[in-house]
Amino acid sequence: MARILLGVSGGIAAYKAIELARLATKEGHAVRVLMTPTATRFVGAASFEGIVGAPVLIDEFERDPARGAFPGDPEPGHDPIGHLELAANADAYLVAPASANTIAKLATGAADSMLTTSFLSSSGPRLVAPAMNDRMYRDPATQENLAALRERGVLVIDPDEGPLASRGEHGVGRLPEPRALLDRIEAALPGPAGPWDGLRVLVSAGGTREPIDPVRFIGNRSSGRMGLALAERAARRGAEVTLVAANVCLDEPAGVRRVNVETAAELKSALGSEFPSSDVLLMAAAPADFRASAVAERKLPREGQGMELELEPTEDILAGLASGRHGGQTVIGFAAETGSGLERAREKLRRKAVDAIVLNDVSRPEIGFESDQNEVVIVEAGQERQIPLSSKADVADAILDRVEALREEAIEVHGPDR
Repeated sequence: MARILLGVSGGIAAYKAIELARLATKEGHAVRVLMTPTATRFVGAASFEGIVGAPVLIDEFERDPARGAFPGDPEPGHDPIGHLELAANADAYLVAPASANTIAKLATGAADSMLTTSFLSSSGPRLVAPAMNDRMYRDPATQENLAALRERGVLVIDPDEGPLASRGEHGVGRLPEPRALLDRIEAALPGPAGPWDGLRVLVSAGGTREPIDPVRFIGNRSSGRMGLALAERAARRGAEVTLVAANVCLDEPAGVRRVNVETAAELKSALGSEFPSSDVLLMAAAPADFRASAVAERKLPREGQGMELELEPTEDILAGLASGRHGGQTVIGFAAETGSGLERAREKLRRKAVDAIVLNDVSRPEIGFESDQNEVVIVEAGQERQIPLSSKADVADAILDRVEALREEAIEVHGPDR
């Protein structure tokens, strides 16, 4: 678990920082809290102290009773300089909420509080979560300050859109929910060295839409949830993950680079650009099998008793990528079937020349589209592995465990350059 330094600046969203501290502590992280003087006008230091079990510091000249130690750590035998010791001991430092005033100070290097001085001396991952009125957030000065922080390697967590603190106000400026903030912190933490550390993983998710006219399209019901679960779990293992999302309405996991596409042709192009530099491809997207032979430039009118639509097949994206892979790449396909589908999955495994096909029965409502659960069979050459009904996150972990084993087996047989 990590040592998280949480900086709280003045703003109505400071109440969410209390919940973030509670959530991080509950999940085993050690948390210390720094506050600006203005932040204490919105929430009290005693609330944080009761949750994290450590003193809250506000002034840079204030003595730290814990001598820079995080909960669970031994205190040093001397009285160190507070803003240096806390920053040195922290694995990550998040400022949330980050007001426009505090962002301006951080961007210019001003050091007039415990929060800002510690930020300057922190050498670990630094994150900033802006929260303010929409107009203040969009002001060029704020945007320039955020751009300056990004250029220095600070991770800026974009605010959400929705109702704001001022009555009747709506826009971009809401502090993300504590769960999302903690996910971003955990994604920024350097993980232990392992088989996924630095591995380049390419994940596709969602379903393509093939236009008939400017309004209508041919598509499928894939939500992208399984692909997002794979991306999230791979990132947690230390992989560098790129997600190619086809019409996915859900947010990408923390630490994952996203590329949005709409049609099968766009999906093919995006994957074709990313695949050569990838170590693993998890093809969880559902490309449409057919598209309209000709797309109308204007909306087709509803007239007569019906309409004839001529279709043509789309490209087999997975087979094309697998046929051009280089040594060392692992390729996993997915097959959504109604009913058993095991023979079809075996046939796809042979025809597409991939390492495995993940088969699931989408006719079952408890594991179908939009469900948070899944049950799959991992079909490999000469064997099948049943993954029982569980959350899509757990299923994703089981799939990734198998990917890891396949890569290890390939190295044993062919060497590291396979």
